[in-house]
Amino acid sequence: MDINQQYLERSEWALVITILAYFLLNGAQIFETAVIVPKWTSNPPFSLGLLKGINLKTFWIITHSIHEITFIAAIALCWKIDAVRNWLLLLLIFHIIIRVWTLIYFAPNIISFQSGATEIRSGHELVEKVRLWKQLNLVRVALYITISLGFLPLLFKVIKLKAL
Repeated sequence: MDINQQYLERSEWALVITILAYFLLNGAQIFETAVIVPKWTSNPPFSLGLLKGINLKTFWIITHSIHEITFIAAIALCWKIDAVRNWLLLLLIFHIIIRVWTLIYFAPNIISFQSGATEIRSGHELVEKVRLWKQLNLVRVALYITISLGFLPLLFKVIKLKAL
């Protein structure tokens, strides 16, 4: 393998940029979970009206797209470093699993809550559906944060390789 200082420098910067993008994503998720979600989940169905004035769809599409582009770039730019590449691929698999979960569960439900077009027959069912969404969202955010922290040892590995 041709791994020189210049290659390691590019790998390091790719990881730093990806980590920063992931931390930006985490910060937005934490803010949304701590500030916005408690407001619209506080008293369904009455509190769901707050969702009509909030449209974060474009923000999340752009933020995730930027992050995922940097993630793929980091994989490409670290490809020759076997251990880093393999862990990045594993982190990518976990990331994709959570993104799919978001697209098949969280997004359709939030759209349903926003439009008021839930198939729920009683107020109790709606309260339970909103409560479940809120609890699972905490799990999802924690998983995203865990994945983002998984990048740090990879960055340290590249830094250590540079020092050799």
